Amino acid sequence: MDEGVILDTMRQALYAVVMASLPPLLCGLIIGIMASIFQAVTSIQEQTLAFIPKILAVMISLLFFGPFMAATLKDFLLSIVSQLPAILH
Repeated sequence: MDEGVILDTMRQALYAVVMASLPPLLCGLIIGIMASIFQAVTSIQEQTLAFIPKILAVMISLLFFGPFMAATLKDFLLSIVSQLPAILH
């Protein structure tokens, strides 16, 4: 097995993971920052005030971006399967 093939496969895997995890992470980040700003402005120090909106935002983003995430991972899997003869040779 060539080092270039391994490095290219690792690069593709990292890209697929980042692209698949980015939408829910960004939604959680944005909602978390907004909740923190709201808590700072109103001086409310309730932990569930920041936690529950983030969980809801991540769940909604998983429903909304789920097909995109599945397609990204499917494309990565198909590229690995198509490279399999070159890897095994």
